[in-house]
Amino acid sequence: MKNERTGLGRIINAFGFSMKGLKFCYQSEIAFRQELWLSIVLIPLAFFLGDSSVDKVLLIAPIFLVLIIEVLNSSIESVVDRIGDGYHVLSGAAKDMGSAAVWLSLTLLVISWLIILI
Repeated sequence: MKNERTGLGRIINAFGFSMKGLKFCYQSEIAFRQELWLSIVLIPLAFFLGDSSVDKVLLIAPIFLVLIIEVLNSSIESVVDRIGDGYHVLSGAAKDMGSAAVWLSLTLLVISWLIILI
């Protein structure tokens, strides 16, 4: 059995891997950078515009969802690109579905903000 960290050591390692992943995504994916900078503007705006704590959470949650889905989409694209350079219908479909997930999360963000603020 391999020597695996447990407890606090495992949490620290996992945090390090997560930060490494976010750094790679920021450096290599322009869409993630754009969405991150948008979130830096929208999150403080949510605190200012939300009337209640619930409103604030409902404005902020879709922002994080967009970022989460963009990271997952980027990971799908990385795996597909790693497999090979040639086109395959399933590779294209995987990338398109990841892109669709990002689009759906952005749509949810816009709809949420419109409903809560109007």
